[in-house]
Amino acid sequence: MGGAVSGNDLKATALPPANVVWHNATVTRQRRENLNAHCGAVLWFTGLSASGKSTLAHAVEEVLHTSGCRTFVLDGDNVRHGLCRDLGFSLDDRAENLRRIGEVAKLFLEAGTIVLAAFISPLRTEREKVRTLIPHGDFLEIYCQAPLDICEQRDPKGMYVRARKGEIKEFTGISSPYEVPTNPELTVNTGEISLDECVSQVLALLSERNVTIQSSIKPLSSLD
Repeated sequence: MGGAVSGNDLKATALPPANVVWHNATVTRQRRENLNAHCGAVLWFTGLSASGKSTLAHAVEEVLHTSGCRTFVLDGDNVRHGLCRDLGFSLDDRAENLRRIGEVAKLFLEAGTIVLAAFISPLRTEREKVRTLIPHGDFLEIYCQAPLDICEQRDPKGMYVRARKGEIKEFTGISSPYEVPTNPELTVNTGEISLDECVSQVLALLSERNVTIQSSIKPLSSLD
């Protein structure tokens, strides 16, 4: 007999009923990307709480949007107000949270959108599960590298203080693990370099991967 299967494992592997048939659209992803004049992609920002994931994602989106790109930010806190409001912060619930976000990101990708997903996503296995949902080459893992002590100094929501007091259980970096990416598409030192420098590195990655055409992206200086 094998080991017990968790409810979230079942959700992740369950097949649709036999009478549910995929309907192929006439407006394809390629046609949408042609209309957008850029490719779709999923930028997955991962790192500790207060490492700068959401700040960087929104700053990159601002540049892309101003340059005429179709974008959308999926933010870890925002999705818990609706789509994932029924989930807690246990490892199982976090896995289900990321499964749902992965499926949403995949839909946005089909729309030819540049998706910027900002989630702690602490475990490598769960990040890899999301990667497998996305067509090869379209998932770009961006590690927001900031040491724990710097994140605790920032602590904009006072979460680390509460976690240290034991008021928040299973808090990543304190009472729950964070596994550093082993081979991300990009590591951004958000603990030391400026936000503008971080944004420039992400934009360079998008150009390198032919998601955007560098000449079509407005320089950061023009947004001041």
